Amino acid sequence: MTATVSLEIITSDLLDGVQHGFFTRRGGASSGIFAGLNCGPGSTDQSEIVETNRARVADAIGVGPEKLITVHQVHSADALAVEDTQPTPKPKADAIVTATPGAAIAILTADCQPVLFADRKAGVIGAAHAGWKGAQSGVLESTIDRMIALGATRENINAVIGPSISQRAYEVGPEFFETFFDEDVENSRFFANGNGDRYHFDLTGYGLARLRAAGIGEAEWTRHCTYYDEDRFFSYRRSVHRGEADYGRLISAIRL
Repeated sequence: MTATVSLEIITSDLLDGVQHGFFTRRGGASSGIFAGLNCGPGSTDQSEIVETNRARVADAIGVGPEKLITVHQVHSADALAVEDTQPTPKPKADAIVTATPGAAIAILTADCQPVLFADRKAGVIGAAHAGWKGAQSGVLESTIDRMIALGATRENINAVIGPSISQRAYEVGPEFFETFFDEDVENSRFFANGNGDRYHFDLTGYGLARLRAAGIGEAEWTRHCTYYDEDRFFSYRRSVHRGEADYGRLISAIRL
């Protein structure tokens, strides 16, 4: 883990040689329930403060704010290939890939999996937002396929899942379990019994299994839980449990 200016940035050895980071909430300009580095323009935080936070992130990875490319996330399996400018209006998608030198791509999360990808040899990178819906519908595989279309090689792609909700914090009902069990009975291994008819879902375990089944080089989770580490991470589920009106969004970025 390294710090740039006053920001806290989590990195992974699997992506060495490519500038990247899973940014925590520390070091931002927001206050109140958004205190810290809230980078979500879809939140009710003041828009100019969100822009200030995003500009700090852009500076930390060495690009101008206008070069930090994001999308309108909708929990889909759609992956978009971009160059080095922000498409306007922001397209609806949940993953971004690029092979353009100097391009920086980023996704926002607050419990869902932020996943950064790189084929360092081919010079192709990707970033995906993978909640349970996106992961189940194939957003991770879509990202890999889009990277391959830009010249990446499957076995040379490494992927890292950043701060996400951990299994012990992710309580779900029987209908949620059935959705995954009906897809594949082997998915039962991602569930632990909870109280009564409740289960606890291993979102990152499921994500890692999908990545490894896709045949890429290496994959890992940084093992940071967004729900239980309030000082460092925003969490949608924690905000719901507290009855808060909104929540901040974490940003994860990678650039060539």
